[in-house]
Amino acid sequence: MSGLLPPLKPIPIKDRLSVVFIERGEIDLLDGAFVVVDVTGIRTHIPVGGVACIMLEPGTRMSHRAAALAARVGTLVVWVGEAGVRLYSAGQPGGARSDRLLYQARLALDEDLRLKVVRKMYAMRFGEEPPSRRSVDQLRGIEGARVRRTYQLLAQQFGVKWNG
Repeated sequence: MSGLLPPLKPIPIKDRLSVVFIERGEIDLLDGAFVVVDVTGIRTHIPVGGVACIMLEPGTRMSHRAAALAARVGTLVVWVGEAGVRLYSAGQPGGARSDRLLYQARLALDEDLRLKVVRKMYAMRFGEEPPSRRSVDQLRGIEGARVRRTYQLLAQQFGVKWNG
């Protein structure tokens, strides 16, 4: 039956609820939906693809089908103690892909690519192109001076004592 459905595409993290805590319930799939059934039999549907993280507190059981769905839609599942005070185990959403991490590492380790990233971030922050022929450290210094000056001006504007 799953062959009839289109492949699931995870919702971006910025568009999801952050965390849902579930205590003392059974989590399974009913009619293709992620659902929690409590001890009294009340069913609560959870939009698993719209939640970034599901915290399972003591007394909660999760079926293999529900765990597989959470993994497919990129929802992190974390097993915690009462009130979330202890962490016992966590899943790895997205199948532990490393392509983005490897891309970031390549940008950080290649000096020319790193300078391009720093220049782009400077332009995004300040709305103008950074000075040409400057190193990463020089741009960092220029940026730091601009931020300190901004803090100084804001402190004056709002009457806050600021000494750097």
